[in-house]
Amino acid sequence: MKTTAKARKGIVLAGGAGSRLHPLTLAASKQILPVYDKPMIYYPISMLMLADIRDILVISTPEDLPAFRRLLGTGENIGVRFSYAEQPKPDGIARAFIIGADFLDGAPSALILGDNIFYANNIVNLLVEVSAQVELPTIFAYRVQNSGNYGVIEFDAEGRAVSIEEKPAKPKSPYAVPGLYFYPADVVEKARTLKPSARGELEISELNQLYLDAGQLQVRTLGRGIAWFDTGTHASLLEAATFVAAIQNRQGLQIACIEEIAFSRGWIDAAQMEKNIAAMGHSSYAAYLRALL
Repeated sequence: MKTTAKARKGIVLAGGAGSRLHPLTLAASKQILPVYDKPMIYYPISMLMLADIRDILVISTPEDLPAFRRLLGTGENIGVRFSYAEQPKPDGIARAFIIGADFLDGAPSALILGDNIFYANNIVNLLVEVSAQVELPTIFAYRVQNSGNYGVIEFDAEGRAVSIEEKPAKPKSPYAVPGLYFYPADVVEKARTLKPSARGELEISELNQLYLDAGQLQVRTLGRGIAWFDTGTHASLLEAATFVAAIQNRQGLQIACIEEIAFSRGWIDAAQMEKNIAAMGHSSYAAYLRALL
């Protein structure tokens, strides 16, 4: 599949040891674990696909990359192209842009964390709109009770973002930054200027602060109608799976069905869909895809 130099490319960061999910993650990557009826990584991949991004880099550990290659392959079966790169140790989200510099090759990008799940009725329109703004760095703000576990955005009285702190002991607002970021082509250059934090990581919050200080950063607030899950703990993993199960069983529609997204966008034809169905055996997932035809 060919992409133009200006086309936005996607990165899924699926590294880390997943130690908060031990013993589950002693034998398998966190992003391979099931969220109800599909692997966790399907959810972030679907977000990039819904944003019309078809060139995607998966970054993970040297130990886990073979599993992702087996699961996802080249991406040809869903009309996208998957590339793969190693992050030997968890040294910061912003490191992904340095690791993926050759892959990006001067293109604007979207980075999503492999354990983040989003759901909303109007999510497609939002993603397409933001993705089309290739010169505008964009992050999101989401109200949570435990904002200190994330990057926290501070707003002034007029609602303008004024600062971003990574996991502060005393959060200045209840608004966290979810793990979905859109950047222009200069993000690699900016990432290379970062210095490791006290945690020894290249912090994504510091990268966002650079854009904020330059007066370039767009912050979009996600309202009550959007669900966001960070599936890094046993409780949040169960919560996300229960949510997906409830929506799908109630509506009879899949969340994050990457084959459906590809087929609906015309990236694959009926013949390829038949091959995809055959690869799924006698699962309910295969039955759902068959019904689409």
